[in-house]
Amino acid sequence: MKLGRNELCSCGSGKKYKRCCGQELAAARLDRSAAPRQTAGASAGQSEIQNNLGNAHLARGRFDEAMACYRLALKISPDDARTHVNLGNVLGHIGRMQESIASSRRAIALDPARCEAHNNLGLALAAVGQAEEAVASYRRALALNANYVDALNNLGNTLLDLGELREAAYVYDRAVRLDPQRARSHRNLGNALFHLRWLDEAAASYRRALAINPGEHAAHLALGMVLRLQGQAAEAEACCRAALALEPNSAEALAFLADLYADKGQFREAQESSQRAIEIDPDLPNAWAGIASHRKMTDADHAWLKGTQALVAKRLPLRHTISLYYALGKYFDDTRQYDEAFANYRQANELTKRYGLRYEAAAHTQRVNRIIAGFDAESVHRLQARSHSSDRPVFIVGMPRSGTSLTEQILASHPAVFGAGELTYWGRAFTAFETAGLTSEAAADLIPGFTAAYLDRLAALSNAALRVVDKMPENFLNAGLIHAAFPRARIIHMRRHPIDTCLSIYFQYLMINTHAYSNDFTDLAHYYGEYQRLMDHWRATIPAEALLEIPYEGLIEDQEGWSRRMVEFVGLPWDPQCLDFHKTERVVATNSNWQVRQKIHAASAGRFRNYEKYVEPLQRLMDNPSVDAGGI
Repeated sequence: MKLGRNELCSCGSGKKYKRCCGQELAAARLDRSAAPRQTAGASAGQSEIQNNLGNAHLARGRFDEAMACYRLALKISPDDARTHVNLGNVLGHIGRMQESIASSRRAIALDPARCEAHNNLGLALAAVGQAEEAVASYRRALALNANYVDALNNLGNTLLDLGELREAAYVYDRAVRLDPQRARSHRNLGNALFHLRWLDEAAASYRRALAINPGEHAAHLALGMVLRLQGQAAEAEACCRAALALEPNSAEALAFLADLYADKGQFREAQESSQRAIEIDPDLPNAWAGIASHRKMTDADHAWLKGTQALVAKRLPLRHTISLYYALGKYFDDTRQYDEAFANYRQANELTKRYGLRYEAAAHTQRVNRIIAGFDAESVHRLQARSHSSDRPVFIVGMPRSGTSLTEQILASHPAVFGAGELTYWGRAFTAFETAGLTSEAAADLIPGFTAAYLDRLAALSNAALRVVDKMPENFLNAGLIHAAFPRARIIHMRRHPIDTCLSIYFQYLMINTHAYSNDFTDLAHYYGEYQRLMDHWRATIPAEALLEIPYEGLIEDQEGWSRRMVEFVGLPWDPQCLDFHKTERVVATNSNWQVRQKIHAASAGRFRNYEKYVEPLQRLMDNPSVDAGGI
């Protein structure tokens, strides 16, 4: 709500500040002592001067002086709607939200067509947790002035908090188009795109914001979060450090820094950074949730439990409430209080459904049908005429939470292997391939470009490694295209007990737009069944020398045997460092960054038995004769 000198004056004149209240301030040569010299019997012109002086003080951050001027102006002219708007504005700045609401409502009663009053009312309502009412106020402001960029940004912010991601992105895009030089609008659009996990587009928005205003602390921080998910760890940390240089006491930046420490296995530093963030902002959900994700919780964590439960009881943005319920679920699971754990996980998943991104089972079945029809053995062989002979890429595929991170960590412990994390390249490539027509020559002609661009991506991540591991689990959907493009590349398929896999997915806060199936057991069972059907097809299509299947439970029982087999499969000599994978220093930017730094243990095998009374909808997966239970 703070006014910049090049922005429109909040007095409602429609002029820029420096030509309106700023000019008035200069002309009148008034200072802080001017307000008390006015009296209730002053002229309307004096009321105007006080209002303008209040605006000048507000622009300089002198909130008490501004409030005194507005109150004196209202003493002179009590029915001036514009001054009630301005008083509501300054009251919002100093956190007196109920008074701000009252002033804004008074302004609206006096002048219902004053769009600034509706906007200010929305800001105050949002601040006290009345998000739906705030949205209604912003919409009224925009009905009066469709080009009101501040109201668009404020509406987008509240829609984002409510989980209305797509509409928020649309609203921010309107703000950007109306005023392309406003950095905040670009940053806000990036936030919506980030939560939709359109990462490239989000990064572009953040970069545009920083090009306009390099001092945008929040844009530096948000760009770092995107880069982390894109596997660019050093660049992500540079962004975080840039944000901290601008605001050394930014609790958000410190909470993000904790995630970066955890990705590198520096868990003590991660805990310290989270605690410092909480000291600065005791109500920061990211920091509380981060503590639970960066270590195993114990019965001694009473203070954490009390603080998190108190925070989740408040009216927070939807995404923060969800993350805290997941964190509470993990606490109770770690401390073996399984009924309480499941209750919190269920609450997290039910709230996630409010994002409105539903799993379409029939559509997914049709998608799998198209993949199977488009990548039979004959079609794959035809496409390989345009393939690349490189054996550098190694792909680890399977359902999420099936052991893909563990397998990557084992391989990445080999001196000749670089673990690239979860690269999103092939999902986009498949979309382009399908758009061109799965069996068309136009689609086939895309393959050389795919291989060249992908190898360039791997080279940018590591020039020296003989093998680079891409452990995006969902590449099981793209395995046919991958094998057609790189026939000599190796694909490792991780299998885990179906119910353990689905339960572990249900216990994770995953990307809703790509994992819409993850919040409901019936949807999970359907998605898992389609995954099995597709993997059956790949077994019949991709030759054994290119596809190795590893049972997660078998890897736990015979770590060395399976580790030797996978190293041999990717064409490398054995190295004993693969057995000490938990000591390997590298970045792991996934939900498993703590687990892969622990020695292999059997606690995660058969985990579903702690929750048997809750997982009945998943039991049908065990009735499928084609199910391989992974060794259990």
